[in-house]
Amino acid sequence: MTAAMRSKRRDKLVPRLRVFLLQNFAPVWRTVERVPPLARLVNRLIINTACNTAAFRPHAMSTLGDYTSWSSLTDRTYLGRMIPPLPAAARDGPSLAETTALFAPQGPQQQCPKSTLLFPIFAQYLTDGFLRTSSTDRARTTSNHDIDLSPLYGRTPAQTLALRAAPDQGRGKGRLKSQWIGDEEFPPDLYRTGTSDIAADFADAHGTALLDLPLGMNADPPWAAGEHSRRRLFAVGGDRVNSTALVAMLNTLFLREHNRLAAELERRNPGWDDTRIFETARNIVIVLFIKIVIEEYINHISSACFRLRADPRVAWNAPWNKPNWMTVEFSLLYRWHSLVPETMLWDGERMDTAAILLDNRKLIEAGLAKAFKWAGQTPAARLGLHNTAIYLENRLTVESRAIEQNRARRLPGYNAYRQAMGMNPVDDFDCMTGDRARQEELRALYGTPEAVDFYVGLFAEDAGLNTPMPPLLGAMVALDAFSQALNNPLLSRQVYCKETFTGYGLEVIEATGTLWDVLVRNLGPTAPSDIRAEDVRMTRPDWRRRFSAF
Repeated sequence: MTAAMRSKRRDKLVPRLRVFLLQNFAPVWRTVERVPPLARLVNRLIINTACNTAAFRPHAMSTLGDYTSWSSLTDRTYLGRMIPPLPAAARDGPSLAETTALFAPQGPQQQCPKSTLLFPIFAQYLTDGFLRTSSTDRARTTSNHDIDLSPLYGRTPAQTLALRAAPDQGRGKGRLKSQWIGDEEFPPDLYRTGTSDIAADFADAHGTALLDLPLGMNADPPWAAGEHSRRRLFAVGGDRVNSTALVAMLNTLFLREHNRLAAELERRNPGWDDTRIFETARNIVIVLFIKIVIEEYINHISSACFRLRADPRVAWNAPWNKPNWMTVEFSLLYRWHSLVPETMLWDGERMDTAAILLDNRKLIEAGLAKAFKWAGQTPAARLGLHNTAIYLENRLTVESRAIEQNRARRLPGYNAYRQAMGMNPVDDFDCMTGDRARQEELRALYGTPEAVDFYVGLFAEDAGLNTPMPPLLGAMVALDAFSQALNNPLLSRQVYCKETFTGYGLEVIEATGTLWDVLVRNLGPTAPSDIRAEDVRMTRPDWRRRFSAF
């Protein structure tokens, strides 16, 4: 055996061995978790391994141009690039229509064996805060590039100010504006009752909105006057929060948590002014949100037995701890349309998921606790090709636009990104999927895996063992989640302290690791008595771990 052959075998063996060790021996990993110094060491090793697989920021290029310039390194209105683009007209691919057909449904939608609907809903709420490709120039972004909960607090200081309640309104200091409907607290209405006019609190003297308007409001045909307010669309910090009642549900939860924290901070610190209470509550909510990202969301995605922790110390001396800059690849890989089920459980019956698009009435009628419970009872759909919900079937333009963006930005192919992530390139389609029909379909369209578009390759792979994610997609999500969450300024060595959050705030952060932890603090007096932590999970109650064979 030649040295090259031995090296190739080792390159394949080491990753398989690492996966085998992490996915097996669950009792051993439970023991490790109970020994804090050992758990911190393993946690650090896993996170650093994920973050060290690809090149660190700053990336040499952005979507501004095909070469490095001062502007490409500093103008953050453009998306970054993980790897350089292909030369212009480098290759001819299949037609846009043929490629888009890979995402069209074929028969009944398949379920994800691991995830509930809470998983894709949380993913949407998370990414809507920082993945904001411009609708007028697909090379640009309107993102702040950080996990800053802008769907709750707004993207700009002016939007934040519009969403804040004045202390002289009898609500106390540091609060976000809200309304009470019965015994439940919700964001305020964006539109005046019976009209399509923006409510006075969220419009300037000329009636122009101070907030980003909900996406889809200008759809053809135009909405009738009054339809805007009839659907009870909320005044919120992001234009995608109202996209479904379940995304609005998450935003409502964090609004309640902010106002609850502000009330407690005001009680404990009577000398503080309105702004200090608001900013301190905001600091706490952003960090507890990041903890949920790592400790519930990423642990759900992970196939490992070991449960990861959001330990800020992991990033303090890490070489990957660099300022965030969202990339064009990251903005594409989060197009998880196929995870959304065609129907969901609602009050014990099946309901078309389309019934809650751009309409928050059902959330208001059900209340926050029941909405969370029903979302947690609904299985997500399988992430992958040919599994888009029927109600999106006539809207496959969302997939064609992603493919167009992939090609317009001249992204290298699927195998180039596997190699950029430290993975072996695929030499045949049977390495991507075990489904023979899919293999033949891809072979007929592309000929060779080298020709597969990046966007298509992400979803063409079979899901990995004990995870809802295909391998390349999962590796890229882990890289970006860790390196763009744990480097948040609020988690830095000199900032993560009681002076920033108060001692009480640090206690709340430490006690938070799941959505249930936040929900149980904000259930309200009318919440159903039978709701349990097991009802509010991203992982299905019937999911069971499978153990890998080496």
